[in-house]
Amino acid sequence: MNIVTLLPSATEIVRSLGLDDKIVGISHSCRASSLNTQQAIVTSTSVPYQDDSETIDQFVRNYLQGAEALYSLDLEALNRLAPDFIISQNLCDVCAVSTPDLTTALTTMAGAPEVINLEPNILRDVFDDCLRVGQALGVSSIATELVQSLSKRRDAVANVSATIADKKKPRVAFLEWLMPPFNAGHWTPELITLAGGVDILGNPGKPSFSLSWPDVLSTKPDVIFIGCCGFTAERSLTDIHLLSQEPENTEAWAQSPDVKIIIIDGDYFSCPGPRLIDGLEIMANALHPNQHDRVHSVACHEARLGDFI
Repeated sequence: MNIVTLLPSATEIVRSLGLDDKIVGISHSCRASSLNTQQAIVTSTSVPYQDDSETIDQFVRNYLQGAEALYSLDLEALNRLAPDFIISQNLCDVCAVSTPDLTTALTTMAGAPEVINLEPNILRDVFDDCLRVGQALGVSSIATELVQSLSKRRDAVANVSATIADKKKPRVAFLEWLMPPFNAGHWTPELITLAGGVDILGNPGKPSFSLSWPDVLSTKPDVIFIGCCGFTAERSLTDIHLLSQEPENTEAWAQSPDVKIIIIDGDYFSCPGPRLIDGLEIMANALHPNQHDRVHSVACHEARLGDFI
């Protein structure tokens, strides 16, 4: 069985099912496996990820207007790899190869691989995707055990959060992009609630949308959690320092200098696979360190908004 995964969450799900050795192709944004060094890179991108997030945002907006293509498939590699399964997504055209582009590519392939599209909107959908992928790949029992383990960890966090008084639950604004700010929708509002916070920006089960800094601060957050899609914490921190050079931003921030900022690698929240539960546990500990044990060595960068003025 040969499997090609076209986005990080698909790769993570397949690896969590114990089938890393069956993955023959991955996307350019997937983390390479230390166990399987024969995996080919089958996608590339024109997105200028080395630039600041404002430049990236404008590039993507141009794409949405039909001016640019974001991702390319290596059709020669796909044919050579002869996958039995291709796992892609039908959730976000700016996150991975789009469904129309993949459909076009399939018409040029000699074989007829089965395509599994992931389209999660809430945490339950992520679990269901794990079960669906497991069933398609012939490892249903392993997938069931995986989901049971993830559910147990989710419930453990939720049970502790339920003991925290409502007045001690911080108002949380979660940003998945900085220039401009984007709230985090889909599954993230649910994670905030499970972690013992009160989501004040989210759009549960629906896509994120852009905001201004006055918009963000008008909701009176106690904490701004920053997990930029595809960025490490250090990369996000670089953009915050760039933002601090704009007078209109520092003017807004000066109105709320004591708001706590927590910055973490975006993959823990933008990658809808088993890692979301890691993100939940990390967030819970960051919001309530005296109630939620620290079970991960991942460090969050913490500051106050006034520190960047």
